[in-house]
Amino acid sequence: MRTLKQVESFPFSSGTNSFAVLVCSGVLSTKMPTLIHYVSSLKENRRNLRNALTPAEATLWEMLQRSQLHGKKFRRQHRVGPYILDFYCPSEMLAIKLDGAHHFTDAGFEDDLVRTAYLENLYIRVLRFENKEAFEQTEGVLEVIRRNFRSAF
Repeated sequence: MRTLKQVESFPFSSGTNSFAVLVCSGVLSTKMPTLIHYVSSLKENRRNLRNALTPAEATLWEMLQRSQLHGKKFRRQHRVGPYILDFYCPSEMLAIKLDGAHHFTDAGFEDDLVRTAYLENLYIRVLRFENKEAFEQTEGVLEVIRRNFRSAF
């Protein structure tokens, strides 16, 4: 069994410029501590993102919502640490990111590397797709997601 030793510090805003440090020990479970998944200061931002999905996100969400993909529950615009994930399946610890034009710049690429390293440190796997794949190859995207499920379906 794997253990999670320490999760690095991340900015935490609750009216002050303080930092929160989360230290975990013991057996890794699919349930992450609440501090990783919820900070009230990001609640409004997540709500705005959920209400204004990009066309690519809306297309993929139609296929993922209501546990349509092998009974797996997905959340949209889910927060993990300082990041908001496009889609997240808690039972699989699987994040799905749809990438727009920003991600294909040097700065976007570097940001993605840092985000992916942070998530992988939490044993969250990240699948990335270009926005156009959500439109043009929807079934292919869903098949890649299915193949990355660890538990039986």
